[in-house]
This record gives sequence, structure tokens and C-alpha cells, in this order.
Amino acid sequence: MTARPLRILGIDPGLNITGYGVLEVVAGKINLCEAGVVRGRSQGSLSERLAEIHSGVVEVIASFAPSTMAIEQLYSHYKHPRTAILMGHARGVICLAASQAGVGVEHYSATQIKKVLTGNGHSPKGQIQLAIRRELNLLETPEPADVADALAVALCHHYLHARRLLARPKPA
Repeated sequence: MTARPLRILGIDPGLNITGYGVLEVVAGKINLCEAGVVRGRSQGSLSERLAEIHSGVVEVIASFAPSTMAIEQLYSHYKHPRTAILMGHARGVICLAASQAGVGVEHYSATQIKKVLTGNGHSPKGQIQLAIRRELNLLETPEPADVADALAVALCHHYLHARRLLARPKPA
């Protein structure tokens, strides 16, 4: 009996555009299943936009049955606290969708993602996109940037998860 492949859903949360990427790991090989965006209408009310994000993420989870979801943590600049509050709403409905489907959620900071993929926690976006292209053998950088960011979160989770599995003591 073969084990179910590991599927990682990476999410870059946003109120207007939420990027997602689904990676499947089989025998240590990383394959891209799908990547895209869930769009919230920029003109709709906050509650309508959140409902659209939730619905879109529910659909992705139902389609790909991920083993886990990796999501970028909230970052806020002290000059823009309202942005952090609004982004927290988006992250909340995304985490709710995962919880409703019984999918565990792991949270990673932007600097942690960058450090895992490039060795530098302050890498520019172009360097991250190059790392994604290289690691997934892509001919072009995924567009929009939210998709590339979601794939970066998923790759970060994979590499950190693989490291944890290798560090576990072997059963006697």
C-alpha cells in the first residue's frame, strides 16, 4: 500500500488578491499541482470580500485535499496599523476554511521564508522569485507576485518540515 503524497497549500493572504500554490511531494520530489489567485472584489464591502476569499480557499482545499496549509504571517508597519487589522480579517477567514476542512495550518514570517529559500532574510522579491523558478523548474516566474509568494511559503514549509523529519530520532 502506497502512502498518500504530501500536499502543501501555500497561501499569501490579501483582501483583493490571495495567492495560492499547491505542491505535492512524492519520494522527495516536489511537483507543482496548481497555482493561482482568489480575488475579492475591490469594490465590495469588507464582509463580501471576506466571504469571497473564504469561498475561494474552500474550493481550492476541496479540489486538492492538502495535507497542510502554510500561510504567511501578518506583518505590519507601525505607520499603517489599519492595514494589519484588515489583513488579519483575511487571514482569519483563510484559517477558518482550513479548520473547517480539518487541515492543519503553519505560520511563517516573511523573513523566515526568505532565509529558508535564499539564505538571507532580507532578500529582494526578485531573488525569491528566482529561487522559486529554480526549485520548481519553472520556465517563467509565476504571475502575479502573490502566486510566487504563496509558492515561496509552501516551499519554506516543505524544507522546514523535511528538516524536522530528518532530525527525529530513529525508532530502536
